[in-house]
Amino acid sequence: MGWSFETVSGPGGTPFTGALGGLAWDGSGLLVSATEAGFIYRLDPASGAVTEWRKYANRVNGIAFSTEPGVLFGCQEGGRRVIQFQPRGTANPTATRIDGAVHNFPCDLCVDRAGRVWFSDPYSHVLSFGPQIFPPLHHASVLRLARDERAHWHLDRVTEDTHAPRALVLSPDEKTLYLAEGEVGRPGPRELRAYPVDAHGHVGRPVVLHTFGSDHRGEHRGIEGLCLDSAGNLIAVCGARAAGPGPHVMVFSPAGTVLESHPLPEDLPARCAFGGPALDTLYISTLTGKMIKATGIGRSGYRRF
Repeated sequence: MGWSFETVSGPGGTPFTGALGGLAWDGSGLLVSATEAGFIYRLDPASGAVTEWRKYANRVNGIAFSTEPGVLFGCQEGGRRVIQFQPRGTANPTATRIDGAVHNFPCDLCVDRAGRVWFSDPYSHVLSFGPQIFPPLHHASVLRLARDERAHWHLDRVTEDTHAPRALVLSPDEKTLYLAEGEVGRPGPRELRAYPVDAHGHVGRPVVLHTFGSDHRGEHRGIEGLCLDSAGNLIAVCGARAAGPGPHVMVFSPAGTVLESHPLPEDLPARCAFGGPALDTLYISTLTGKMIKATGIGRSGYRRF
């Protein structure tokens, strides 16, 4: 059965302007990053009201809540860092250097039960704010933030085989890292990969669960947003009208079987997340400034902590 989508935000209907990015459910409302505008907004589904949650966010993309109550992590592409938004309105940076060099442009992230932050760190066509003092790394990888015994943040490199990592999420048992690799216009395939994760947080050789192709119009846009349903299946938003079957939301089993595929009414989907009191509403943001939702889909979201 096809899913029915409803537009819940967009230019003219809300304060949103420009591309939308990360989504995070806070228990009663949905946070959404307006990447280009530099805001994080909060949508109250009960009233439809949209309010400013944070301004001057400096091009924050992916967002996810911490294990600490009320603390939100954000991939600040404009500042080339992952930051912590504190409940009282302040923001704190985390570690920005790995092997003595400043990392690239954090894109998407997830937080594990130990409080570590896993994030994709690709290159970006859009430069960071301020003087371009620090060159990008020689690699674009998944990195991980963790605290040492003095509670100071440090960075570790997780993947060695990526060129354009995008969306990522950990499996419910945190023994698999799912990663969308590849971006249209950059060398390399566009794939959904599953990396085994050992007890020390190291990853092994990945299994490629899905590969996106090309046609006479060009390369098919791969996955840009990932989340889990309560059964541990992967919800992925992908595609574009420029080539291939167009924008879609796809449901993959943990082994990579395509369980469902549904065309989207808006182009360039960016992120997806479940919300609502029962986590049974799927929200999808887009790079066109629209947000859509699907209800009654027979699936609900996974709550890690």
